[in-house]
Amino acid sequence: MADSPAAPYRAILFDAGNTLLFLDYTRLAEEVGKALALPLSAAALAGAAGIAIEAMEGSAATDRERGVAFFEALFREAGVPAERLGELGECLGRLHLERHLWSRIAAGTHSALGRLRRAGLKLGVVSNSDGRVEGALEAAGLRDHFDVVIDSALAGVEKPDPAIFRAALAALDVSPAEALYVGDLYEIDVLGARAAGIAAVLLLGAGGSAPAGCATVSSLAALADDLLQERVST
Repeated sequence: MADSPAAPYRAILFDAGNTLLFLDYTRLAEEVGKALALPLSAAALAGAAGIAIEAMEGSAATDRERGVAFFEALFREAGVPAERLGELGECLGRLHLERHLWSRIAAGTHSALGRLRRAGLKLGVVSNSDGRVEGALEAAGLRDHFDVVIDSALAGVEKPDPAIFRAALAALDVSPAEALYVGDLYEIDVLGARAAGIAAVLLLGAGGSAPAGCATVSSLAALADDLLQERVST
């Protein structure tokens, strides 16, 4: 990890969307393209993700508003006209009810999480979601890796409020200094975790950047490599 804080830790906490679970761009391109009768491609959606994340980070305060900003920017950039965003929202809502939009996992995810658990680390998820993140993890085959899953819709508080991170710490019986949080959004994940006294790492995609002094990692496999090496050497 670049600029990684000191280890070892007793617990590793993860965001869900764009950290453990990713959008199925192929499904989105096919289903939305068919519903709106527009030529959409998975490559165009994937290529627009960076712009969509910037739009989300600069949007209003609630998680729902951030989600709307993300999807509108994603599909606008991929070719959906502004006047059809209402139709887009209805289509995405239907698709999400049929199957969670975040359903794809990156290569090496199972292996990385398994290695961390075998090393004796407690693992948890802290996610801004709609009450369905645990089901999404189960559908992806990831739920058994985690000791606790905190979903903002069920917890009644969402990131970056430090209270949601503290709920995970209490469930795992660890102190803030004994935990590390891994997420993909600086303002929501990193700053939220820090407000709870938890060190944080930003998961960056190819070409991504982070503010000075922010620890970063390129994949969960790289995270496991770094953490387990630190445990051996400390």
